[in-house]
Amino acid sequence: MIFSGRTIFLFLAIALAGCSGPVVNPSFNVSTEQADQVLAALEKSPQPLDRPVVVIAGLNDPGLGPMFVDRKISAITRDRRVIDVNPIFCTTFDQCRQLIIETVQKEFPSDDPARTTEVDVIGISMGGLAARYAAAPPAEPGGRRLAIKRLFTISSPFRGAARADWPTLSQMQRDMRIDSPFMKAINAQPMEYEVIPYVRLGDGVVGAANAAPAGQTPLWLENLFFHDAHMTASSDPRILADIALRLRGLKPFATEPRAPLPAP
Repeated sequence: MIFSGRTIFLFLAIALAGCSGPVVNPSFNVSTEQADQVLAALEKSPQPLDRPVVVIAGLNDPGLGPMFVDRKISAITRDRRVIDVNPIFCTTFDQCRQLIIETVQKEFPSDDPARTTEVDVIGISMGGLAARYAAAPPAEPGGRRLAIKRLFTISSPFRGAARADWPTLSQMQRDMRIDSPFMKAINAQPMEYEVIPYVRLGDGVVGAANAAPAGQTPLWLENLFFHDAHMTASSDPRILADIALRLRGLKPFATEPRAPLPAP
């Protein structure tokens, strides 16, 4: 039997109609259209930042993630104090820490030998973990630490990454395994700053449940159609708009208390 293109389309439409509807987070209920409208409105009335913003890329990211974030934050603020840090050539978290602190110190010099200038950080995937490590007390006396006021994370492995268990030669990937000595050590350190963690459902790289500190629930959203839940999260207008509103001191889309993650 031969089916026409129209018949196949009707079959697909019926099949899709029978599928369950989208999963909506009642405490973060925003559409891409609403988010785009808010971002456009903010761009028409830019305002400077309260403090510098540092965008930190994830593992093996050539710079695409920070590009989306930087472009949006710069557009709504017209503030030159938005910088990117890309640890693509780092092979250890110690190297990441050094790169982050040195970059912030170069761009925004601090006279305090123990701390950098206070910044807001947007950490993409591993970038959020690298920021946490840079903000932890130094292993040796006399070193600086990153002074974070607010840490916005997008799909960051606070409790380790689900896919870090895959075979690898990368020490940084092994460090992101849920029960690794590195994860145990960093999770033993208190976070003396506000954490706003975002994630999209279906994130098989980190795992939605791992994308917030212990005892917290991430600000979760359903993944967008034809998107990789992890790889394109930093370009999601819903996440970018919520961060933008917070940076501008406006009411964000996400509200408290946070709705729990849906059952897997």
